[in-house]
Amino acid sequence: MYPWIQPIVMLLGVWLIFSPMTLGYRSPAMTWSDIISGAVAIAIALFALISPRHAWVSYGNTFVGLWLLFAPLIFWASDAAAYETDTLIGAFLILFSFIIPMSMEMPGPEVPPGWSYNPSTWVQRAPIIALGLFGFFLARYMAGYQLGYLSSVWDPFFGEGTNIILKSEVSKAWPISDAGLGAVVYLIEALSGAMGDARRWRTMPWMVAIFGLAVIPLGVVSVALVIMQPLVIGQWCTLCLVAAGAMLVMIALSLDEVIAMIQFLAKSHRAGKPWWRVFWTGGTLPDAQEKAGPDRLPSWEPSAMAWGVTAGWNLIVSTAVGIWLLFAPALFGIDTRSSSADSDRLVGALVITIAVIAWAEVGRTARYLNLLLGAWLVVGTWFLSGGSPAIHWSDTLSGLLLILLSFPLGRIRDAYGSFGQYVTWMPGRKIEKPAERQRKAA
Repeated sequence: MYPWIQPIVMLLGVWLIFSPMTLGYRSPAMTWSDIISGAVAIAIALFALISPRHAWVSYGNTFVGLWLLFAPLIFWASDAAAYETDTLIGAFLILFSFIIPMSMEMPGPEVPPGWSYNPSTWVQRAPIIALGLFGFFLARYMAGYQLGYLSSVWDPFFGEGTNIILKSEVSKAWPISDAGLGAVVYLIEALSGAMGDARRWRTMPWMVAIFGLAVIPLGVVSVALVIMQPLVIGQWCTLCLVAAGAMLVMIALSLDEVIAMIQFLAKSHRAGKPWWRVFWTGGTLPDAQEKAGPDRLPSWEPSAMAWGVTAGWNLIVSTAVGIWLLFAPALFGIDTRSSSADSDRLVGALVITIAVIAWAEVGRTARYLNLLLGAWLVVGTWFLSGGSPAIHWSDTLSGLLLILLSFPLGRIRDAYGSFGQYVTWMPGRKIEKPAERQRKAA
């Protein structure tokens, strides 16, 4: 634990204590929350400073930081200054009490066995962190409207659509601002992306798991909520679509590191090491590589940020088909409340989600899911109400195109060790078990 961190944390605590008086909070709950949180942060930091043997207690300020991120949402803070202060101080407390202390450089090999590059380098994580912060600022802007700080939200394409969605019954069903919750999730993703060194796929499996859970399942949930908007509310939201797009790209960029971590845990378990202990303490593998190949050494070139991601022509066209399906009902003048329109918008969003996730080479097999969606478009469109001959033929042709586009593998630039057989898998091909691979190697 770095001792210089504690005075900074104490300064943040003092800032919190005096913020309600300085900024004139109108909410008693937010006033007492900041005063108590500041006092607790100071007490924990002071104890960790004067008792180095118990420096681990400073991790407690991580929970103070998390509370500060949620407090304005829980209390529906009536002061924009309180929301701004708690978000900023909460993020700094998490950074100084958890992220920085846990980011020490660790020795050992960097590249997973059989891989052509290291998925945990800073250059690989930089675009994920940037997209997380981008999503955070978008979501925080919308949260400002839900919390009453803004009279309206700007939408360049759908007019009042964003305002209607943010004040809809779906949004009100949440006990806190759903946009504010999204902002917290994006911020946690950005912070967790900044944690650990370039070997964290094996030294901090638990951190990569948290990062993966924050980006992948929660990202899919975020996209699902955006899909619901035109189906349930009948409106579109430009900022929500942009944020969902950023989330999908984050999933594609982060999937490789999660796969490397899972491979490491599986190999450690087969080597006789206790899975649960390795998950929390990390370890190493004898066949891991010290450095990547000469064409995959870490650099800050733009191409290095997208190693492991190749958007093949078939996936790009599949994404375009999904976008077409989203807007086809409006272009053909179909009743937006009809089952035909709902089907197109739902399937279109799912097609885009699957295609973008398949941009990740380790997620390339996901493209086969579009076979099912294509088959539904070909057959189901003729049985749905509210359609027209034009939309039925559009869906049929789109479905046939999706089916054809789901078969090409596309370009695979990198190697992924034993996981490579899943990357190139095709229907009918057998997946070799670890024992079979070992017998062949022998």
